[in-house]
Amino acid sequence: GLINLKSGDDACDTACDDFYGKLQKAGVDVLYDDTSDRAGGKFAKMDLIGLPWQVTIGPRGLKTGVVEFKNRANGVKEELSPEDALKRLAG
Repeated sequence: GLINLKSGDDACDTACDDFYGKLQKAGVDVLYDDTSDRAGGKFAKMDLIGLPWQVTIGPRGLKTGVVEFKNRANGVKEELSPEDALKRLAG
């Protein structure tokens, strides 16, 4: 699952669209939440759907060049570069 934390923000939209395109190109099925819902609602939906991995892209992470990568099975969250997150999902 790919979560855009701030839909409508140019930087977030661009980063998410780019990441989504790269995942599709790598043959990874991805559910992209680019709705205008609040962050809590987006996280709750993704957890209910039960996808094994979640990548969250937001304004703060973009400033430091990281995305949040969550393993839903054990709840572990990591901050990774977008390239490293892509490698984990596509590799």
